[in-house]
Amino acid sequence: MLRELYIKNLAVIKEAVIPLTENLNIFTGETGAGKSILINGINAVLGHRSSKDIVRTGCDKAVITALFTELDGEIISHLDELGISHDNNEITVTREIGADGRSVARINQRTASASLLKEIGSMLINIHGQHDNQILMDSERHLQVLDDFGTDSTFLENYREVFRKLQQTAKKLNELKKSEHSKAERTIYLNAIIEDIGELELTENEDETLEKEYETAKNSEKMIIAIKNAVQGISGEDNANDLIASAENEILRYTENNDELNALFERLSAVEIELADISSEMENLADRIELDGQRLEYLGTRLNTINKLKKKYLTDCTGLVKLYNDACEEITRLESSAAEIAELNKTKEKLLHDVTERAKALFDYREETGKRFAERVTAELEFLNMPDVVITVRHEKGKLTVNGMDSIEFLISANKGELPKPISKIASGGELSRIMLALKSVIAGRDGIPTMIFDEIDTGVSGKAAQKIGVKLREIGRIRQVICVTHLSQIAVMADNHLMIEKQTINERTETHVTQLDFEGRVSEIARIMGGENPSQLMLDTACEEIKKYIME
Repeated sequence: MLRELYIKNLAVIKEAVIPLTENLNIFTGETGAGKSILINGINAVLGHRSSKDIVRTGCDKAVITALFTELDGEIISHLDELGISHDNNEITVTREIGADGRSVARINQRTASASLLKEIGSMLINIHGQHDNQILMDSERHLQVLDDFGTDSTFLENYREVFRKLQQTAKKLNELKKSEHSKAERTIYLNAIIEDIGELELTENEDETLEKEYETAKNSEKMIIAIKNAVQGISGEDNANDLIASAENEILRYTENNDELNALFERLSAVEIELADISSEMENLADRIELDGQRLEYLGTRLNTINKLKKKYLTDCTGLVKLYNDACEEITRLESSAAEIAELNKTKEKLLHDVTERAKALFDYREETGKRFAERVTAELEFLNMPDVVITVRHEKGKLTVNGMDSIEFLISANKGELPKPISKIASGGELSRIMLALKSVIAGRDGIPTMIFDEIDTGVSGKAAQKIGVKLREIGRIRQVICVTHLSQIAVMADNHLMIEKQTINERTETHVTQLDFEGRVSEIARIMGGENPSQLMLDTACEEIKKYIME
């Protein structure tokens, strides 16, 4: 629950420490004293949008800190998931709003986003203001109210589990059916790729290997001629060997007495032998080189075909191989899609039958829940001084949605003998407030939110009806913390904790103070609400007696 609220420099509130108790906390004060600022402060600490205009004039920032204690298991588990500590089952939530428009939020001094504050705050506090009456005016939100009243969520959870499977199956089926429309054209394209590339039985980088072989084959004939010419130069007519032999004969007779010339003669002899050996190896090489015209033609044709495909598909040889393999795989998938569609249709039919059966079970559960809900709310309205108002639940079947096939709308009959009509058409402001309180009363304790705040729930009511509202708030305060802003004494006298919001002028500046009232303070404040400023002794005595009635309970 919200144990304490600290506010500093928020509009006309300079600084305030506001203690709260676990039952019914009532705020009163003159019109314009700053009760709305209190609600704005709580909204800010819950992560709602706040304007820099709420920062007190002349101050750098406004600070609002809320201390939450006695956290329940669900909230603690959620905090654990988020990695937020909670010593002694407590957390503090702080919101700072700068005069420059910047905002900083913290949970236990750890910086947090506004969205995280909202997430945590929605589990801690439920605020009801006059705008919340729109829930009653909007029939589309009535289903959620009814489900909040119900105690068994398994019907809806079981339904949604199958409904989501149905949605996923239908989505996949639609995607496959759409692909069927373009399947024919795609198949033609893929088959063309397979026909173009498949018959070649390409391997990766084959074009590079073929290029090398082709260049070698193309030059074979020229190479043989060159080798034979070289051999002819070495050993043919007027060949190199004969010239060397002639040179040897010329100097042979002079080698005996000239060592230097003899060395040169020996070198000539070695060259002659080496040339003869080279000539022999060249002849052998020329004999080994094959002249295969058919192979050369094959290589040229294959390379030409590969190069055309590379240009056509804007890729290299490795890319052509991948393109072919991918096309084969896709063709296989396309051919199997018909079987998959047939199987998915069977699955869809089965899921549709299952979800319809679960929708019927959910419908029957809500039908029974709706009857109990109408009885309980009608009883609450009778207690709230609306004995002739009867609420009914119009429950009809509609199309299947994530929430079932139920169409829910709350109808009321404001006077005996009148047919029930939509709330939005016949309820007044005061009636809406009491109807909403009745709804809050019957679902109190079911949503697990420990604190409920009512901002002027007494709008449009007075007298006995106001007293009944106070009693109902007090009843709710026995099962969860209730914080209520009111201007009616009939409600204020029932407070377990009464706080007065008072505007004062200090050093020519307006300040709003929040004071926790003792018994005497409560008597004075209740008497003021009853009779205005300077209440008579009779009024004070009356206020005293009214307060004692509920203290003695």
